Amino acid sequence: MSDVKCATMLIRAAERDIAALWFMRDSGEICHEVFGFHVQQAAEKMLKAHLALLGVEYPLTHNIEALLDLLAERGITPEPFGKLIDYTPYAVEFRYQGVGPDAEPIDREGALRLVEIVLEQVTRELARDERE
Repeated sequence: MSDVKCATMLIRAAERDIAALWFMRDSGEICHEVFGFHVQQAAEKMLKAHLALLGVEYPLTHNIEALLDLLAERGITPEPFGKLIDYTPYAVEFRYQGVGPDAEPIDREGALRLVEIVLEQVTRELARDERE
């Protein structure tokens, strides 16, 4: 699969996660673990898409920090995306164990804004690659 084709597939998958986040944003019936899982998944897919566009063979990982580090090694500044690191535990750990009663609730609006900013950036990169 070409880098552009792989990136496109990952971006489309991330868009489905973001659509789910919009649906869940104001629902008090959707727990933080489920919401956080989709934030993590959207971020992971978009960061891997960005790496694919750079021609980087990304690892099979849920670790957002590791993906941001790979981007940083290639001169892509991880800011303001460092906050996404907080969502790594939602991929597996919190999804099964839960976050616990003392956990801070997720700022759903802020999380949505952040993944949409990442989506815009990666989509711009994809469009630029498709033009070249």
